[in-house]
Amino acid sequence: MTSQASSPVTRSTLARTILRLALGVVFFAHGWQKIFEYTIPGTQAAFSEMGVPAAQLVAPAVGFLELLGGAALILGILVRPVAALLTLNMLGALFLVHAPAGLFAEQGGYEFVLVLAAGAAALAVAGAGRLSLDARIFGRSQNPALAALA
Repeated sequence: MTSQASSPVTRSTLARTILRLALGVVFFAHGWQKIFEYTIPGTQAAFSEMGVPAAQLVAPAVGFLELLGGAALILGILVRPVAALLTLNMLGALFLVHAPAGLFAEQGGYEFVLVLAAGAAALAVAGAGRLSLDARIFGRSQNPALAALA
């Protein structure tokens, strides 16, 4: 009976870790692509063509958010605030760029960014889990604001 009582916590921790790592790799790769492969000027031009407002400011902000945010998710540091920002980022991509094309990504649709937004939102709500730097650093904090990060 004891092992059953503890297994949901173990499964929850494992699930959050898997989600964090998968999302972290994808966001990191897309940030890398925007900054180093397309370059910031190239990403700015692409965002302008897509109709993203303030593309000159938004493109580098999104590139660095995805790169550094992806790394933060992989490491499990500041996961809740980073995941919240990544959720907003993906919702912006969904509504500003992908929604008019419908659901399917092969037609430029929003299915991929919707899944990324949902996964990031889940991490923003649930947190990083025990296998993270957040749990290590903030998990035992007496400060409720800092403990909320774990």
